[in-house]
Amino acid sequence: MKILTAKVGNLLIGGGNPVVVQTMCNTHTADIEASYAQCERLARAGAQMIRLTTPSVSDVEALGEIRKRLRANGIDTPLVADIHFRSDVALAAASVVEKVRINPGNFHKDPQKAAEEFARLIEICKEHGTAIRIGVNHGSLGERITSLYGNTSEGMAMAAMEWLQMCKENDFYNVVVSLKASNTIVMVQAYRILLQKMREDGIIFPLHLGVTEAGNGDGGRIKSAVGISALLNDGIGDTIRVSLTEDPQAEIPAAYSIIECCPAMAERCPANPSPSDSWEKHIISEACKYGKDLMDRKIDDFTISSEYGAAKDEYLKDEILQAARRRFYRPEYIACPGCGRTMYNLEATFQQVKARTAHLKNVCIAVMGCIVNGPGEMADADYGYVGEGRGLVSIYKGQNAIYRHIPENEAIDKLLQLIESGE
Repeated sequence: MKILTAKVGNLLIGGGNPVVVQTMCNTHTADIEASYAQCERLARAGAQMIRLTTPSVSDVEALGEIRKRLRANGIDTPLVADIHFRSDVALAAASVVEKVRINPGNFHKDPQKAAEEFARLIEICKEHGTAIRIGVNHGSLGERITSLYGNTSEGMAMAAMEWLQMCKENDFYNVVVSLKASNTIVMVQAYRILLQKMREDGIIFPLHLGVTEAGNGDGGRIKSAVGISALLNDGIGDTIRVSLTEDPQAEIPAAYSIIECCPAMAERCPANPSPSDSWEKHIISEACKYGKDLMDRKIDDFTISSEYGAAKDEYLKDEILQAARRRFYRPEYIACPGCGRTMYNLEATFQQVKARTAHLKNVCIAVMGCIVNGPGEMADADYGYVGEGRGLVSIYKGQNAIYRHIPENEAIDKLLQLIESGE
């Protein structure tokens, strides 16, 4: 069995090295001043790797300038270019930053052309010492994979294995893999299937863990802790990101706390420069304690007794059960953390949606930052609010857009009308 280590700038990922904590900017990458300032703040708060959305070649140029300024100011935190639909942008970014993230389901619809473009990307990465993350997302697997496996955990794992095979064919091993979903069960199953496939193949690539579109507040932290800790507690995982619909700096202490609360990672726990407050640490600790056994159905119930009192204890228990998908006491929310593609106030809108739908049960509602990935990555949602840009919004039922080009000031009303009509 060969266990690989990826090198991303000054970081080593996998191979028994400490788990790496990363986050992602929510600024527009083209806004160099804002992006640089946020990168600097995140690095000083403990982010060991920072990702920025890179939708165009002009964003690659901005990314290069941001990196240059960071290095000039003594900040050597590796940067990651986040690429979806533009293989030409991936090729350009590979010579600028330490790591390029691609989504296989979005890279190219034609499998042969995708393989050719990926081979070109690998050659550039070899030349510049750049790492690649193969970032598979539930809901954006591509037509060929879903036709073979459906939109399933197995489909996610098999998509990753196909691209890992291309890496091996091109003699390239500086690779990290992620299989993210907003559904914690789908996410955990996908990683377990992938790990088994890699073991059968004889080569273990480093794994990046995360529950995508986890939301915000206690719920987002608990959902992330339940999913990520279920794997970390099995000794699975080499780098993590907690995706919160908040200032990205808030993701950092939550991530460190999750690692600290997993006994299997005691020897791989990184030094924590920004500890969580007592309540955040408490809810993450309890989620890590019970989440894995709930999802594996080793337990059906548990009791929390803490200094915060019976009401808080019962609330936390309900949240953990919901995150593990064992009992739903409120709506399920899917909300992306926002990035440079987001063209509206995502945090404020999500808070309004939660406030106005809190009375509902047995419904899953998504609030997504952009039309680029929103419709695909809210695969589990019953209803969705998806920003179009220019002050307009699309309202979805399942995967179908029921209303398009709705002004933002009318969009939540339209969403509520659609849910309440039951159409």
